[in-house]
Amino acid sequence: MAAIQLKQLVKRYGAGNKTVNVLHGIDAQINDGEFIVIVGPSGCGKSTLLRMIAGLEEVSAGDIWIGDRLVNELEPAQRDIAMVFQNYALYPHMTVFDNMAYGLKIANVATAEIQARVAKAAGILELGHLLQRKPRELSGGQRQRVAMGRAIVRQPQVFLFDEPLSNLDAKLRAQTRLEIQKLHRELGITSLFVTHDQVEAMTLAQRMMVMNGGVVEQFGTPAEVYNRPASTFVASFMGAPPMNLLAKVPDVLAGRVLGVRPEHMHILPASDGTGWLGQVEALEMLGAERLVYVRVGDEPLIVRIDEGTPPPAVGATVRVSARADRLHWFNAQTGLRVADGTGA
Repeated sequence: MAAIQLKQLVKRYGAGNKTVNVLHGIDAQINDGEFIVIVGPSGCGKSTLLRMIAGLEEVSAGDIWIGDRLVNELEPAQRDIAMVFQNYALYPHMTVFDNMAYGLKIANVATAEIQARVAKAAGILELGHLLQRKPRELSGGQRQRVAMGRAIVRQPQVFLFDEPLSNLDAKLRAQTRLEIQKLHRELGITSLFVTHDQVEAMTLAQRMMVMNGGVVEQFGTPAEVYNRPASTFVASFMGAPPMNLLAKVPDVLAGRVLGVRPEHMHILPASDGTGWLGQVEALEMLGAERLVYVRVGDEPLIVRIDEGTPPPAVGATVRVSARADRLHWFNAQTGLRVADGTGA
């Protein structure tokens, strides 16, 4: 296992007036044994960053350290990493055992050692009864576990996951997330996991790196990112439904944006003297909870209510209040978090 340090990491393509900057000076310290999720929308640079750490993309500027080694100029095979991709990339003519053992055979590892490593990985991933099957005889989730097993047997210092769950359906994604958590608990190997899915990020990460436009907007635990977002981008990206961001409702000072999570808002009768007056535009039933879409002046907002709260009728005029201890304030120009509504 090893720590990873990224120092002012830059990636650019092209030259002269055709230069395209993809990553803009990424700094990060990833501790030995941590599980880090890199999350952000398509095109934010998260997969490029992972591929640079893997050695599949050249570094334009800055340094990548894995353990006590500067790896900028090292080939992928020399970095002691194992990568799991979105595409399983299994050899269709080989059994599960041979797919998992292939890299070890190429490296001339002794047969007894290969069998021991494959058996251990198969036990962790519950693949023992499938070792003699071919990939075509497996489900999507089983194939992804084989791809993870192929990485485990190498006993690397670092695991790199590039959106490995994207090809699975919702039920299998949830199942495989649990398996990845179990895998990390058992092996404790430093892991970086790239995803655009904020649910995956929140459930898997010990810390998460939220990226936007080639920069890191926030690097912290899921609780820190959700409860104290560093910017309006993080506030709107992390959370389903996203945080309400309001600039034109009463009580919001000029130059400020007020953020409130849907679960921290309440629907009140129109006759109530508190909150903002608005009209209900739509309702969504989500099992144990409902989402109420309300328009206050020119601004839409979402309120989350539980199944025990009677929902208002669509078209009804209501008041919406927000918990005073759950307000978030942002600078309207920079989008960055400020301490309160006075500009502190």
